[in-house]
Amino acid sequence: MDSALHQIVERIRAAGTDATPLCIRGGGTKDFYGEALHGDFLDTTSLTGITSYEPSELVVTARTGTPLAELEAVLAEKGQCLPFEPPHFGPAGTVGGMVAAGLSGPARASVGAVRDYVLGATLVNGRGDVLRFGGQVMKNVAGYDVSRVLAGSLGTLGVIAEVSLKVLPVAPAEATLEFACSQADALRLLNEWGGRPLPLNASCWFEYGGAGALYLRLRGAVAAVEAACTHLGGERKDNARAAADWQALRDQQLPWFDGSDGTDALWRLSVPQTAPVLAIDGNAPLIEWHGAQRWYKAPPDQAARIREIARAAGGHATLFRAPASSAIPRFDALSAPIARIHRALMQEFDPHRIFNRGRLLADA
Repeated sequence: MDSALHQIVERIRAAGTDATPLCIRGGGTKDFYGEALHGDFLDTTSLTGITSYEPSELVVTARTGTPLAELEAVLAEKGQCLPFEPPHFGPAGTVGGMVAAGLSGPARASVGAVRDYVLGATLVNGRGDVLRFGGQVMKNVAGYDVSRVLAGSLGTLGVIAEVSLKVLPVAPAEATLEFACSQADALRLLNEWGGRPLPLNASCWFEYGGAGALYLRLRGAVAAVEAACTHLGGERKDNARAAADWQALRDQQLPWFDGSDGTDALWRLSVPQTAPVLAIDGNAPLIEWHGAQRWYKAPPDQAARIREIARAAGGHATLFRAPASSAIPRFDALSAPIARIHRALMQEFDPHRIFNRGRLLADA
C-alpha cells in the first residue's frame, strides 16, 4: 500500500473510531450535486496516476484523483475515448468524481452510461478495509456487481481508490446536422429516426432567440455517416465548431443554461424517449438523449407539480441545481423496496455512517 492510500485508510479508521463524518472530495466540481455536504473534507487528489493502460485490450485503470482531462488526453493519443462523454463541470474534475456522480454526457442514449464501462474498482470502506471488485475484462463478475454499483453512489459506500474502465476507439467519421423545428416535431423525428438503421450518437433540441432547432450528431463508419447525411437532409455544421458546442452542452455552458434571475432552479427529467411534450410552465426545455433527458428552468417550489408530471410520463425529476436557500429535496422519493436496498448497502459498506451523510438520501 503506497503512502497516499495508507494516509486515507488511517484517516477513515480514525473517523470510524471517533464517529467523525467525512465528506469525500476530489476536484469539487460536483459539490452542487446531491442533497447536502456534511463532515470534514477527505481529499482524494493525492491518489493520482494511470496505473495501467492496454490500448489493444481497450482497458485503462486510473486512480481516483487523476484529472479527468488528463485521462482523456492519454486516450486521445491512442485514438480512443470514454464514449459516454462524462461532464467535467470545470478543469478540476477527477476520475473518482466521474464514477461517484454517475453522470453521462450527450451520447449516453446511444452508447450507454458510466456504469456500463466500469470493469472493476478498488474501494476503501467505512472500516478502513481496502476491497477490490471486478477486474479488467467484461466477464469477471460472479454474484453482485459491486464495482458498477459505485457509479452514482455519491461517495456513500466508501472512497473509490482506483477504477478500471472499458474504452472505445474514436469513430472514423462524425457529422452534425441542424433542423429548424418545434419541440413536438423534434420528438416525432427522433422517435422516427430511432427505428431506422442510422448511426445516431447524440441529439439536442432547444429554443434560442424564439426559434427551435434540433441538432443531431452522427458517428460511425464514413460510408454510414455520409449516407445518413444525404438521407436526412438538414444543414450540416462545421465539425470543429460543432465539437465545441457539444462539449459546451456536456458541461452546461451553452447560453440556454444562462439567463436565470437566481430564483429558478435547473430540473433534470428522465423520461421514456417516446414521452410527448410535457406541460411544464416556463421556458421551453432543452432536450437530450433522443427525448429521454429534458432540462427545465423553474422555481424549486414547483417541485410537486414537476415530479407529478414526470411520474405520469413514466420517469422522475431531479432538482439538479438550485439556489442555496432551497430546502426542496434534490432527488425524487424512492420506492420502499429500493430505499431498503440503498440503506442495506450503506450499512454494509459504511457501518459507522461516516461517508457523505445525507448526500444521496437526505435522512441517511
